[in-house]
Amino acid sequence: QAELITKVGNPIEEIVRRTAESNFDLVVIGAVRKDARGPFWLSSKAYKIVKEVDPPVLIVAGKTVALKKVLICSGGKSYIDDAVKLTGKIARGLGAPITLLHVVPELPAIYAHLPKMHESTDWLLKSNTELGINLRHEKETLENLGVAAEVKLRRGPVLEEILREIREGENDLVVTGSALSRGLRTYVLGDVSREIVNRASCAVLVVRSRERGESQRLRGLWGRIAPHRRGAV
Repeated sequence: QAELITKVGNPIEEIVRRTAESNFDLVVIGAVRKDARGPFWLSSKAYKIVKEVDPPVLIVAGKTVALKKVLICSGGKSYIDDAVKLTGKIARGLGAPITLLHVVPELPAIYAHLPKMHESTDWLLKSNTELGINLRHEKETLENLGVAAEVKLRRGPVLEEILREIREGENDLVVTGSALSRGLRTYVLGDVSREIVNRASCAVLVVRSRERGESQRLRGLWGRIAPHRRGAV
């Protein structure tokens, strides 16, 4: 079902107001290229929507017309839990596999003399480290939803490795997070998330990390969509 609504006034204010009044589960906006070959740059108006509305925001750029492969950028912390759950429900409806990507950043030059750890993905998932526990929990969450999931580690500059995985993995959707700004009930994109939004050549889903208790609001997400249905979002 579709409904067409027109408003008179400031576009951003009307979108934010409509989103708050109607309790939407997802907001979808577009992005355009800066030039024929350049990255996608989120305009100040679009970024204001991302920052101020409460629901997850799906930013569609490039030639994305279907979601067949999904990439979740996991920092290995629990703040990404809501994004994992929501993405899992979307992927289940589409029959799409998910890759959980964690990038091990390079050590500062001052520590270059220290021996480097070369832990494998299997070793990490079996370990009792905080990172291993959280990644294992995320993978189990997706598998419990009936979604095929794998964990992948990369090493190097975080942003460059994420963008390389997006390209090489031919992903149709990349999922990242944003945080609630301190002192204000608005959301901010970190440097990496902002660059993913601006430079990824596929759709990007931005899901907010939430204060304790707020995540209950996500429990009904996509509940009206039958699990067996297939189609495009």
